[in-house]
Amino acid sequence: MMMRAILATCLLCLSVAALAGQPDALNAGFALGSMYDQGHGVPQDYAEAMKWYRLAAKQGDAKAQNNLGSMYDQGHGVPQDYAEAVKWYRLAAAQGYAVAQFNLGRVYLHGQGVTQSYATALKWYRLAAQQGDAPAQEILGNMYFAGLGVPRNFAEAAKWDQLTAQQGYAPAQFALGYMFYFGQGVPQSYAKAAKWYLLAANQGVDLAQFNLGYMYADGQGVPQNYVEAYKWYALAKGAAKPASKVYKVASANMSILSKRMTPAQIAQAQQEASAWWAAHHKGG
Repeated sequence: MMMRAILATCLLCLSVAALAGQPDALNAGFALGSMYDQGHGVPQDYAEAMKWYRLAAKQGDAKAQNNLGSMYDQGHGVPQDYAEAVKWYRLAAAQGYAVAQFNLGRVYLHGQGVTQSYATALKWYRLAAQQGDAPAQEILGNMYFAGLGVPRNFAEAAKWDQLTAQQGYAPAQFALGYMFYFGQGVPQSYAKAAKWYLLAANQGVDLAQFNLGYMYADGQGVPQNYVEAYKWYALAKGAAKPASKVYKVASANMSILSKRMTPAQIAQAQQEASAWWAAHHKGG
């Protein structure tokens, strides 16, 4: 009861501040919108979230503008409207808000509410990436790697992948491992490929787990170790969808490895895979 009373008082204070146009009204409006959007301390209510986001957004709050755009983007509390989403993203992005710049990059990449344009997507992703936004850095790297909206440039792709991989972003860690494995944009190094694959694999990226299994089976960049190879193949198989190529090839490679391993080694690999899974999925 006491906690509910405190929450009710907080909501009342925030509401008064937001509606009265006090100096902290922008923060209050955004805070209220976030609470209703996420269901923090109150029942989740997208319509109520929209109300408070809109109030703060119209007063120039960049975060509220972005989140209002996201509500239109996803159709939360309002019919989905990509054009309206873009309008609010653009207002927030013009204030330098990296998340909105990322969102503008995404809508231009996919042509949602705007004419599809790789070049314009690249522009907005770059602005977000230059502020340290890890997903933007990783996508910017992908665009340089694939030559989307810009001439293909492996070195530039590696530069952005390294920046975001060092922040612990798993997709970029996998991409960097791939580039070191094949020597694309960086000097070829199986050891560095294994290092980055391991970091991504420990975050559950099935392709990284599969590639690490392959490298242990073949002794590329790491000492040959069938137990480790079998373990990573098993984890990749467990993380992948049954219809996927990763699942099927990991299963086949485990079968091949099992013919080269003793029953004790197979049991050890299975035990280590189970221990890894338990350690990385605590409480879930």
